[in-house]
Amino acid sequence: MKKHISTILLAIFFVLSAVAHYAGFNPVLQFIFSAIAVVLVAGFLGRATESVAHYAGQRLGGFLNATFGNAAELIIAIMLLREGLYDMVKASLTGSIIGNLLLVLGLSIFAGGLKHKVQNFNVALANMNGSLMIVAVIALFVPALFLNTHSITHPQVNTLSLIVAGLLILAYIAWLIFSMVTHKHYLADVKTTPAAVQTGGHGSGAAVAQISMDSATAANAGTASPMTSSATADVHEEEQPDWSKKRSILYLLIATVMTAFVSEWLVGTLETFTSSFGFSELFVGAFVVAIIGNAAEHSAAILLAMKNKIGASVEIAVGSSLQIALFVAPVLVFVSFFLGNTMDIVFTTLELVAIMVSVFIAKSIIQDGSTNWYEGLLLIVVYIILGVSFYLV
Repeated sequence: MKKHISTILLAIFFVLSAVAHYAGFNPVLQFIFSAIAVVLVAGFLGRATESVAHYAGQRLGGFLNATFGNAAELIIAIMLLREGLYDMVKASLTGSIIGNLLLVLGLSIFAGGLKHKVQNFNVALANMNGSLMIVAVIALFVPALFLNTHSITHPQVNTLSLIVAGLLILAYIAWLIFSMVTHKHYLADVKTTPAAVQTGGHGSGAAVAQISMDSATAANAGTASPMTSSATADVHEEEQPDWSKKRSILYLLIATVMTAFVSEWLVGTLETFTSSFGFSELFVGAFVVAIIGNAAEHSAAILLAMKNKIGASVEIAVGSSLQIALFVAPVLVFVSFFLGNTMDIVFTTLELVAIMVSVFIAKSIIQDGSTNWYEGLLLIVVYIILGVSFYLV
């Protein structure tokens, strides 16, 4: 029944968004309809991707999830590039990263901790994700440092941006090979033992007694590191896809096309929306656009955490941030290059500080493989601090 309701709502708001756009409705009304449509289409895209991944198998399914998981954010960003709104693109990338690391992860840990006290997950995977995020921070920090110290010129920055983007994409591909092929068992979670649950899973116990992840669902929500075939097999035995193989592929293509349309309609209203309410491009890109684009992932991560599948929630939040930093952002640099005006990878000082703060606190909290509601609250507090700061800029 719920699925039918979501399908009906999707159809209604997609049509409303189209009518508002082509009939020239009030820009604010257009923005509201388009924003709701983007959220609903993102959910439809997620379901279609999950279904296709079921038939494709673990490795190809992981590739499909990596490709389509952040489709809404990628398409919105490409539309912004076409409009020449490069600063808003960078702000939206920043917002996606800090939103996943602070808001999504924070709400998931907080909700899961209220219900289950202490939750445990794979320590090795958490540490690897943290290391990758630090690499992403370094890649964003170095071009800005060299430009702001006048060590290189603007044309050289564009060249450096293309080189850095290429290296980050290679690092992302290598991470997929590492997590999906060569070290998939090393990164797998195992069933927790009763004794470990009683001890709370802290310290060395967390490394031995780890909760089994719902890998298929985590991958569907845009994670950058697909889980192992053993975990996937368990999930596939419990949950069968809603659609046949051919219908799943068809729905995936339809959802992608719908995402492209509603994203273009949304972007067309942003400048008017921003000026109407007096918001800065930085705030709209980093918080409004990022929250809308990641809405489906937000709900999925929180629900999984409440089902005591915190490992999957961490993968959704941290994995999606990795995908944005290591794949989406570099791809956008190359897209802008082919559009004729290269977007450099130099972020503002405020954006870099926000990303570094988010990576630092998120890595500190997940590195022991154990979480509780208070740690989730700390992440949310940091997100609110950054949100207020960006609003006042």
